[in-house]
Amino acid sequence: MRNKWVLGLLVVGALAAVYWALHATGALATITDKAALYESIVRLGAWGPLIIILLMILAILISPIPSAPIALAAGAAYGHWWGTLYVILGAEAGALAAFWVARLVGHETVHRWFGDRLSVGMFGSQNALMGIVFVSRALPFLSFDMVSYAAGLTVLSTWRFAIATLAGVAPVSFLLAHFGKEMATGESNRILLSVLALGGLTLIPVIIELVRERITRRRAKSAANPK
Repeated sequence: MRNKWVLGLLVVGALAAVYWALHATGALATITDKAALYESIVRLGAWGPLIIILLMILAILISPIPSAPIALAAGAAYGHWWGTLYVILGAEAGALAAFWVARLVGHETVHRWFGDRLSVGMFGSQNALMGIVFVSRALPFLSFDMVSYAAGLTVLSTWRFAIATLAGVAPVSFLLAHFGKEMATGESNRILLSVLALGGLTLIPVIIELVRERITRRRAKSAANPK
């Protein structure tokens, strides 16, 4: 237990040091500026895709670093498909890293505090937790980073978390990369369509939840009033 606390402090210290270094060197300002980041990535040549992936990982592990400018720059630099691939690889690796940091450092402590209460109901269901992770990936007002850390504290298995994250992050990554590419071309009609598509995607989980609730109510009504 003590070793895990030491490990946790070392991880937090290392991430804080990385964030401080990025801020002190001005790299953070470049990361948060899509145009400046695009130019930097292009200058890196063959190393650019690796930097995109590493930056996505850091953006998830270190919450103050935004991931959207990185995804937009990836799309602008490498196009719809390759840009999407690099963003997905970075997002998936970063999510798994955050998941395992939380699992190694805090999982045991949380279960000591709450005991068997975390293993019953929705929080004890692998399918329910998997669904929550999937839906959360399409909702921009939910922190991608915090969901990844929080999932590591639950009973959700690693492979289910990885699949839910991949399924949820793929369409969002494509739209962000596509949006970045269209911004680079400067074609306003395509940019508008990309924005509308991204906004529409965020409504999908809401629609699914409304349909699910309607089906549940019908079943409950049928059970209460059998013919």
